Amino acid sequence: MAQLLLGKEVTASLNEEIRRKVAQLNEQGVTPKLGIVRIGEREDDISYERGATKRCETLGVAFEKFLLPADASEEEVLKVIQAVNEDDSIHGVLLFRPLPRHLNEDKIVNALAVEKDVDGITDGSLAGVFTNTALGYPPCTAQACLEILKYYDIPLSGKRAVVVGRSLVVGKPAAMMLDRENATVTICNSRTQDLPQICQEADVVVVAMGKRGFIGADCLREGQTVVDVGIHVGDDGKLCGDVRFAEAEPVVEAITPVPGGVGTVTTSVLVGHVVEAAEKTLL
Repeated sequence: MAQLLLGKEVTASLNEEIRRKVAQLNEQGVTPKLGIVRIGEREDDISYERGATKRCETLGVAFEKFLLPADASEEEVLKVIQAVNEDDSIHGVLLFRPLPRHLNEDKIVNALAVEKDVDGITDGSLAGVFTNTALGYPPCTAQACLEILKYYDIPLSGKRAVVVGRSLVVGKPAAMMLDRENATVTICNSRTQDLPQICQEADVVVVAMGKRGFIGADCLREGQTVVDVGIHVGDDGKLCGDVRFAEAEPVVEAITPVPGGVGTVTTSVLVGHVVEAAEKTLL
């Protein structure tokens, strides 16, 4: 039976630290504030927004919503981005993606001030991740993976890590953050040859393919730690991940469940970034 790396334990630890920092900021007359920019009414965006605002309320972080219709013009969206950039009371911004197809997503995303990019979506934030500099913030889901590994004292220095998935949202930044912890990292994708063998050689496997049940027991061995980033609805209507949990759990040493794993931590990472951004305004 594998150890379950439960996100709620990590979240509780992160929240305690966030509350402490918010109290210190309040003493200096600062209330951390998140700006939420949403274009359209995508259900997954609204669900995440609901979770983010609830977490903000719980931790003493203010928020303001900027909601635009799905057919908003590029000019209208850029005007909102300029407004949140110039509003000193807003310390971090959550801009939901993907944007409606008629909008130039790259142009709009990179119009956001890097110092307010708390979800790691701008080129500047990603450059900060890849160069290990304090420019912007890493993508929240990628950082959530690392927060889980650190909380449960999973050894990384000198260990072999495999990241399955190469997106800029999770895979590549997670790989860079593992490298920063002195792990030896391999990035795999759907066309990787001998994927089972490569995965079996790893001490830590982070799976972020976005494909339901992509990794099974043939890719795993005893002693491994598995972080499953995926979240899907299975044929039975229940949530499941990129890893076939029923196959993996009897084999590996530790694994994040779905639900109750990485996704649970992501929102606290986001709010933590807002608080960190607020702290930087006092430097």
